[in-house]
Amino acid sequence: MKAKVTVMLKQGVLDPQGEAVRHALGALGFDGVAGVRQGKVIELDLADGTSEATVTEMCEKLLANTVIESYRIEID
Repeated sequence: MKAKVTVMLKQGVLDPQGEAVRHALGALGFDGVAGVRQGKVIELDLADGTSEATVTEMCEKLLANTVIESYRIEID
């Protein structure tokens, strides 16, 4: 069983890495980019029967800083 966790900064939180990417894209001639938000994707190989609640607990305790980040879980 696999789970994919996508972690992104919450709206309103300054994203300096995303801004650096946006600026670099503009310097390379990609003028149509108005904004960039950068996050991370974590793929987990889980034992069969692992619940989404367990993955949520992993996110709350370690994978995401819930003060400034939000996360989305997809289980296959």
